[in-house]
Amino acid sequence: MTEQNQQGDPGQTDDTDASDPPEPGVQGGPRATPDRGGDPGVTTDPSTVAMNATAGADDRTVLSGHDVEAELLADWRVMFDQLHARFATGDFATGLRLVAAIGEAAEEADHHPDVELTYAAVVVRLWSHDVGGTTMRDVRLAREISDAAARVGATPEPERLSVLELALDTDDLEAVRPFWAALLGYEGDDETPDELRDPTGHGPTLWFQESDPRSPDDVEQRFHLDLRVPPEVAERRVRAAVEAGGTLVDEGRAPSFWVLADAQGNRACITTWLGRGA
Repeated sequence: MTEQNQQGDPGQTDDTDASDPPEPGVQGGPRATPDRGGDPGVTTDPSTVAMNATAGADDRTVLSGHDVEAELLADWRVMFDQLHARFATGDFATGLRLVAAIGEAAEEADHHPDVELTYAAVVVRLWSHDVGGTTMRDVRLAREISDAAARVGATPEPERLSVLELALDTDDLEAVRPFWAALLGYEGDDETPDELRDPTGHGPTLWFQESDPRSPDDVEQRFHLDLRVPPEVAERRVRAAVEAGGTLVDEGRAPSFWVLADAQGNRACITTWLGRGA
């Protein structure tokens, strides 16, 4: 376990206007806190990138999704408060060479990512844990990792990136949170009381969404899945789900999220960082 594998968004607050209408979805849909979304816009047009540049940002300045996009990291995607990349290696030996190169770069920078090695791919997550978000340290190391991947012949696969969260509707967070923490072996903190995280970094974050009171015996769906994907993947994934027998329940908050349901009415949300409050 490295310093990067903590999930969630420490140190961030939800500045959503309380007068905003309830979000669609399962008892309101996925949360739309700025740290789980990023800036409402993204610009990669060379003529406007200079306006978005992070010149002057020091290594403790948390970058928004807009800032990161302005850095033109083609292999990387903003996923909540982290930078994620996946590189197809084709075989284990190539993956090992890439991991070794990442290790050297990380030691040189004294900044250490999470790295997952499988037979045919390497997945990397970058996050400045001391400030609770992505900084220029991550941007610099991301570029070095991309260069290393190119040297060993690994192919970036940003379209295959995703992060899964579990959402539980409840009208009394404190009544159920200790149970799920004990059952799953998850941990939380005072800064993000509405979520629990796997301390090993492998399981999905569980977050508690405020809902109206319901009977414990009620069979209405309480859990739903939120799947965070890169913005360019979202609409394609929505179409695929509909073509597979699903229903598009609500797209009123797209591209922040789309609410979908399977043939039996069980709901899930496809989410991106776009369209959320800064």
